[in-house]
Amino acid sequence: MDLDQRLVDAAVDQMNRRWPAEEYGGAAALYLEDGQILTSVCLDNINAGVTLCHETGAICQAYTLDKRVTASVCVGREAGTAEIFVLAPCGICQERLALWGPGVQAAVADPGGWRARTLLELNPYYWATRFGDGENWPSTTAHTS
Repeated sequence: MDLDQRLVDAAVDQMNRRWPAEEYGGAAALYLEDGQILTSVCLDNINAGVTLCHETGAICQAYTLDKRVTASVCVGREAGTAEIFVLAPCGICQERLALWGPGVQAAVADPGGWRARTLLELNPYYWATRFGDGENWPSTTAHTS
């Protein structure tokens, strides 16, 4: 499944269910190869060292289900505002999504709102290509060995 407005809307809906408009809000949504959407939110904690990105829960759920992720979006909203913004995946989440290959799409901010970019476009010099067995990206097997 390609990244589309339906996936962005699923993330926004999750954010709005979890956080009232007067608080900071954020959420993520992933497409699985079968079209299923998984959503998740960050794990806030007083100890910042144990917080997790919004995408982490859905990524772990996809892996638990042994389903391939095809697209990811993370959205946010400042406290007391209605403006929704899109956040590209951080380096750690790019690394987590890399399990499913360079073609995974991620939403990135764009002057018009957002656009889809592949992990390869976000990270053209991905360090783990060294372990790609002659390919340009390591296989799922290489990631898990």
